[in-house]
Amino acid sequence: MSKSIALSLSLILSSSLAYAQQTPTPAAAPWWNLTTTLASDSMEGRDTGSEAYERAAKIVAEHFKADGLKPAGDDGTYFQRVPLHQVDLDTAHSSVELVAADGSYSPLALLYETTLVPRADLPAFTEGQLVFIGYGDQSVDIDLHGKIVVYFNNLPASLTAADREGAVVRRARTLAQSGAVSTLSIDNPAAIEPSHWPAAYARSVTIKGAVRAAVATGPFAMRISAEAAAKLFAGTDANPIKIIADAEKGLPLQSLALARKLRMSLNLTEKDISSPNILAILPGSDPKLAPEYVAVTAHLDGYGYGTPVLGDNLYNGALDDVAYVAMLIEMADKLHAHPPARSLLVGIFTGEEKGLLGSVYYTQHLTVPKESIVADLNLDQLRPIFPLNILTMEGIADSTLGDTAKAVAKQFNIELRPDRETERRLFSRADNYSFVRIGVPIASFIFGYNPGTEEERIYRDWYARRYHKPQDDLATPIVWDAGVKFNDFYRALTLAIANNPTRPTWNASSPNAPKP
Repeated sequence: MSKSIALSLSLILSSSLAYAQQTPTPAAAPWWNLTTTLASDSMEGRDTGSEAYERAAKIVAEHFKADGLKPAGDDGTYFQRVPLHQVDLDTAHSSVELVAADGSYSPLALLYETTLVPRADLPAFTEGQLVFIGYGDQSVDIDLHGKIVVYFNNLPASLTAADREGAVVRRARTLAQSGAVSTLSIDNPAAIEPSHWPAAYARSVTIKGAVRAAVATGPFAMRISAEAAAKLFAGTDANPIKIIADAEKGLPLQSLALARKLRMSLNLTEKDISSPNILAILPGSDPKLAPEYVAVTAHLDGYGYGTPVLGDNLYNGALDDVAYVAMLIEMADKLHAHPPARSLLVGIFTGEEKGLLGSVYYTQHLTVPKESIVADLNLDQLRPIFPLNILTMEGIADSTLGDTAKAVAKQFNIELRPDRETERRLFSRADNYSFVRIGVPIASFIFGYNPGTEEERIYRDWYARRYHKPQDDLATPIVWDAGVKFNDFYRALTLAIANNPTRPTWNASSPNAPKP
């Protein structure tokens, strides 16, 4: 038994036993034991900047040390501390109300009906007339200056697939320059990935000292559930049920000056925090290739404690994403005695759920030369909850990694596909995107399915009931063979890249390729 696995088994004895027990297959047991350690209630959801996250980070570092991986953090340690600034909305001392023309008002329940992204520069009190502008994707004849702009978070069905992503960017830019004091987006309950209620909390975390993007300095963003949105149209002749039904289908919507104002009293708290990335190197075995690195990455942070869902207020984040931190630990345990030609750079990032903060900071403060990183293979968005026959690969057409991954997938009878739901922006919502921004080719994977199958039903159900909720815990039913099959595929792909004398290259046709 390796030191790393022995360490995991000793830690698991102290983990919470409150979950319905699942018995992994022998092949899955080492991976799941590590997952159980890191996703147990004792780890308290590992929120960025929390003491529980620090404890989890130390456990990961201890595993790396036990497997003989070299520290790749600051000052000869496994840790790269990321300086952060946190802003919280104190919901107990804040309010959002709809105000009628006669001065009467009705509240909107924070975190249950509406929520916002807090910023340090938000005023303590805001009041503005509500204006509905359809999908917000085109110019309107209503003056938006000083208003609170309401739009439905969908796009017209008439837009082509190629136009849809551009329309989202245009909407953000238009609203940022509109002079509106706030935006209020109505959730689309028919979205491929519907928004979740209640919100865990209203909190924002940024890298300390970072300059906000221009769009973030415009009107602050709020959202409202489709169920609560009907209240916005009170006092008008509009039929909110029809508006929302039409909006779900992407049918044309008319702009409308609403009869009510929205009034907000916000109490914000701020503090500086920090949280570490955990970085380690498995040195390569080939003297010529060892100075180059294949980055293998995942994120350790979750949401910690938040708004209760079905009586549970602890957001464990088992599959998102410590199951894949555990997978990287297990892979290092299997490879350290016989490492590949190139070195492996193992990056376990913090703050992913707050906006890819740990990976952004790392790629801005690299601990190895940028030119030496040949690829990033990121682990996120993976759910082994049905048999593995299909994988979506982000970045499949961007570089030669796509061909390598297809060849490896064929060995496992896995069909590799491009992303068929690009409107979800999964490519740019995970830590791999931070590497793309510094010119490193990437690969990231999602369990795939054919439309209308039981696999799709299970996938959609997981996003509706467990994703970013307390129910992403150790009671999630796992298909053990699927988990092991993916883990074996990922390890084989890592070795194929690390042992190939030719490093991956960008395809000239890729829109993500570095500009000359």
